[in-house]
Amino acid sequence: MSDTSARFGITIPFSGKPLAEQKDLLLECRDLGYTDLWSSEADGTDAFTPLALAAAWVPDVRLGCAIVPAFTRGPALMAQSVAAMAEAAPGRFAFGIGTSSDVIVERWNGIPFEEPYKRTRDMVRFLKQAMTGEKVDQQFDTIQSRGFKLGRKPPVTPEILVAALRPGMLRLAGRESDGAIINWLSADDVKQVAPEVGEGKEIVARIFVCPSEDAETVRNFGKFAINSYLNVPVYAAFHEWLGRGPKLEAMWAAWKGGDRKGALAAIPDEVVDDLIVHGSPAQCREKIQRYVDNGVTTPVLAIMPFGIDAIAAIRSLAPANAA
Repeated sequence: MSDTSARFGITIPFSGKPLAEQKDLLLECRDLGYTDLWSSEADGTDAFTPLALAAAWVPDVRLGCAIVPAFTRGPALMAQSVAAMAEAAPGRFAFGIGTSSDVIVERWNGIPFEEPYKRTRDMVRFLKQAMTGEKVDQQFDTIQSRGFKLGRKPPVTPEILVAALRPGMLRLAGRESDGAIINWLSADDVKQVAPEVGEGKEIVARIFVCPSEDAETVRNFGKFAINSYLNVPVYAAFHEWLGRGPKLEAMWAAWKGGDRKGALAAIPDEVVDDLIVHGSPAQCREKIQRYVDNGVTTPVLAIMPFGIDAIAAIRSLAPANAA
């Protein structure tokens, strides 16, 4: 692979092993040339615990979370969690925050999913103030903090990045944070997304990858993932904006009608091919490079183990193994 990026990340934690047993794999990723380890937070681990372990085990990689929902922690607790990670990994922690979705926030956590744009904006503004170590005594539009002051100011202020899909949030990311986190998009879609963030900002992309030449298997399993994500309203709106609506109309219609199997069957193969990188390791590297060429500064691979061994896939795609 040609020089993709100064940064090249992998999603953690890895499936199939308890968190306490992942040290050797994390060290191996570092040795294979992965510069970044990025966690997430949905229905598995929280975003911070895997990174805290990695901070102690692998002291020379960058750590990031993509993402922590803006709704599921109060402002003071959020600041404490961010500051603690920044203290554990000084100068090498990036904090990703975003709206998440109505499914995670409202259905799973019982928290009203109201004014997600303002909630994310307000949490970013609060965190930027809190990380200075000064007292925050302010009423924001969606949150308030009366006299909170971090008891342990981080030695290095962490970067804050905003997960963004459509123009409003992408512009917010560029205006009020250090950059944007994007996902579930094609390499060509990056050309539409990146300009909304603006120049000089980091753009982290979680890229779903399955290094397999069994296209039928990848497409069959990939449709289940797409059916789960792209029927969530925020992702449906994103793909409408990207211009993928005509290809997904049949899926959305079946889903809204309660026909889950029909929705799955309505997903075109080309949509899977757009959104999930697959093929030989060399072909996957070329496709990942296209994301970088189109504006991604930090590609972060998320391995989709569709009929393959995930650890072998991580090794095959590693920068150290590129031609």
